[in-house]
Amino acid sequence: MRKIERNSLAAVEFELQWRSDIGTHTDCFFAAKLNFWRDILPKPLFEKLMNLSFGDFAEHRFVAGEILPGLDPSKQFRIKHAQFEGNSLTGRIIHPCQGRFYPKGMVRDCANVFRTNVEPFRCAEVTDSGILVDFNHPLSGRELHVKASVRDIMTTTAGMGGACIDWMQILTEGPGMQARWNGQPTDFFSDTPFERSDELPDARFYEKPRFVNHLDDTAIALISGLYGRMLRDGDRVLDLMSSWTSHLPSRLTLKNLTGLGLNPEELRRNERLTHALIHDLNEKPVLPFDDASFDAVICTVSVEYLTQPVAVFQDAGRILRPGGCFITTFSNRWFPPKAVNVWRQIHEFERMGLVSEYFLLSGEYRDIHTLSIRGLPRPEDDKYRGELSVSDPVYGVWAYRR
Repeated sequence: MRKIERNSLAAVEFELQWRSDIGTHTDCFFAAKLNFWRDILPKPLFEKLMNLSFGDFAEHRFVAGEILPGLDPSKQFRIKHAQFEGNSLTGRIIHPCQGRFYPKGMVRDCANVFRTNVEPFRCAEVTDSGILVDFNHPLSGRELHVKASVRDIMTTTAGMGGACIDWMQILTEGPGMQARWNGQPTDFFSDTPFERSDELPDARFYEKPRFVNHLDDTAIALISGLYGRMLRDGDRVLDLMSSWTSHLPSRLTLKNLTGLGLNPEELRRNERLTHALIHDLNEKPVLPFDDASFDAVICTVSVEYLTQPVAVFQDAGRILRPGGCFITTFSNRWFPPKAVNVWRQIHEFERMGLVSEYFLLSGEYRDIHTLSIRGLPRPEDDKYRGELSVSDPVYGVWAYRR
């Protein structure tokens, strides 16, 4: 059996686990070609991967500061409001909000910061007298658990040239942005966050059915797998903002699956549904169901369209039994006219933080979890394969009814 050696190429799936004050986080990245004689890995993980075979895994718990630079107090400093240049390329004026991330190039008169610098920094606090900025990595100061699973091994006789990839840098690019800063709520709710470019009634926008998949097959399979792990046979499930498919594994046998959506033709096409209702959550966020009538609620690639999300999350808590789970999944694709402003304006990893705030502000849930999965290969037969070599990213946020 082929084993990893120092001249091997390997496909490795990395899983990063960490905790914050809001919950538990898992961030995954698929490295299709990790080059062991050229690329960079932390020494403890590199040594544990040596001599592993297909299907094996190595894991290591890194103390704070071992993978990433430690928390540096000098990277937290105050600037004047005039130093934050909020003119965007779209002409929109950006006002700094507490806990949010912005490109470093927006900060003026700061040493070693240039206008073209797009690396994100955190706006930690905003007061009348100025802004506290945090240039530390979002994961600085956190203990990180890394698991590396071997998915393929290819021995190479190539020379030593070529690009050198730091896989921990790639794995940690984005993670951490979904957590609060020092336990303080993130301000996602200033500057008309829930307005949309198309404010016409949603029923008009969705009156024609769309029998298309909004994600590639790999991403859909990941979502289906998550639901399969979270749901149980015999559960009563509500598919919130449902469509012609519910992305559930075929092996899962539910007691009932209720679809709540806006297009009757799409709901009729969904063979998994046992019940279907037409209901506009943006017009009426109260769900037409009895208290504790469901074991789980799922919402797939639709949470970005809610204009009253906290009210919806509150009422979803009402119709869930104690201990029941509300699972949201999404990607970086949506209908632009109907996605709310804040969703379009923030970083992909911040969107998990936004949904986490919905759970927290509703007051109905405990044990928040976030999940990101990136880098998997796009299916060969996908129509966008020529433009995009990797699958659509998958993000998930879920929590349990108190």
